[in-house]
Amino acid sequence: MSNPSILSKAGVLLALSTGLTCLPASADDLANFKASFAEKGIAKLDRLEQSELQKICSTYATKPLPAKVRAKLEKAEMAAVKHPADGNYLGDWREGEKIAQNGRGLQFSDDAKTVNGGNCYACHQITKSEIAYGNIGPSLAEYGKLRGGPTEAIVRYTWSKLYSSHAVNACSVMPRYGAAGILSEQQMKDVMALLLDPQSPVNQ
Repeated sequence: MSNPSILSKAGVLLALSTGLTCLPASADDLANFKASFAEKGIAKLDRLEQSELQKICSTYATKPLPAKVRAKLEKAEMAAVKHPADGNYLGDWREGEKIAQNGRGLQFSDDAKTVNGGNCYACHQITKSEIAYGNIGPSLAEYGKLRGGPTEAIVRYTWSKLYSSHAVNACSVMPRYGAAGILSEQQMKDVMALLLDPQSPVNQ
């Protein structure tokens, strides 16, 4: 594995950035893997470094994560979730749709001034009118409608999931939009509105 293919690199980079990783078993393999990458633009090599949670998830990548370990990880992540100081969780669903469609940001071809998108459609069906979407994650069509609207419990759960997916699923591959600083608080509010506002096309 001293010269991983581009496809292998892309897959591991995605895993590293989202939390579920299955890295080479030996220290030499890992060192060779890291040596095959080079910094470019805003994409720095620190992206190859795992958090403690990611290291644990890597350890259990090919076997079940023990319930006690999962509970401990999720409890710690949930405690670190930052809820809106003003108590307002829902922004503008129209802006949320733009964020969900936008895949720019944090790439080597971007610069520090590039506004990050959520790229949500890469993994989810969201609005029924959009025909191009991925299926790595579940469909979010009628997300709020199916859950009885923006109740306090659903609002807090959804915010926690967006802020840090590990808070509700320890080894989730979903990006940690808030905890990793991918989206701003206002952007998260707008995505929340896309999912939960009764007027959003998601809930029609």
